[in-house]
Amino acid sequence: MRHIGKLPVYILVTIVSLFALVPFYTMIIMGTYVSEDLYTGLKLLPGTYLLENLKSVLAQNFFRFYLNSLMVAVINTTAAVLVSALTGFAFAKYQFKGKKLLYFFIIGTLMIPPQLGLVGFVVEMRYLGLVNTLVPLIIGGIANAFGVFWMTQYISSAVPGEIIESGRLDGCSEFGIFARIVLPVIRPALITLSLLFFLWSWNNYLTPLVLINKESLYTIPLAVSLLSSEYRTDYAARILALALSTIPILILFGFGSKHLIRGLVGGSIKG
Repeated sequence: MRHIGKLPVYILVTIVSLFALVPFYTMIIMGTYVSEDLYTGLKLLPGTYLLENLKSVLAQNFFRFYLNSLMVAVINTTAAVLVSALTGFAFAKYQFKGKKLLYFFIIGTLMIPPQLGLVGFVVEMRYLGLVNTLVPLIIGGIANAFGVFWMTQYISSAVPGEIIESGRLDGCSEFGIFARIVLPVIRPALITLSLLFFLWSWNNYLTPLVLINKESLYTIPLAVSLLSSEYRTDYAARILALALSTIPILILFGFGSKHLIRGLVGGSIKG
């Protein structure tokens, strides 16, 4: 009886989920047609041009671009989550001079559009000789104000001060406390931030556009533009490439969805 009472909720969730999956389904279907056929109406059934579009995508060294995006996203995500967790731990559990001022300064940077700092970032990377490398794409998002805010809020509510004091009394170092006590407790927040940072890094288009000119260093957002010629843009092949690029995101969110919800809920509550 209890499950029967929840039946309307299950039906509503199923309907909403189906509507959410419609754009992804449409993207896959459109990748099975010739580009010219896409202008003849909405396509709901698979076409017969999938293999040809797949050949066009793979002919542009797509796996190389896939590897570039994967390497940038994984390294950037790992470093950004670690920096955010360490900084959030410091703001949440330590007292030092200028703490509030520094914290509000970091949070205040969230109000500044990232595009405003892009010119200065490009000039700095050019001065350091890092243009046309993957390094700027990796280091550009490591210091993330949102990550610092998120981890500060989560650690403040999820990590009791008593457990940290007991670790100190047992002779554990400050970094040991962070690694052995704090990290296991904040695992949902770490997974949530990892998913968000990976998504942002994977979909980053503007930074590679202004810093990468070598085709061999293109990431997937830039590589999609190669699926065209002087006289024709192969939109169907582009759509298929975009569909393939969503596979890592779907896998990550599939495995981490439970922790994502826990992290979102925990990060929104401050004790």
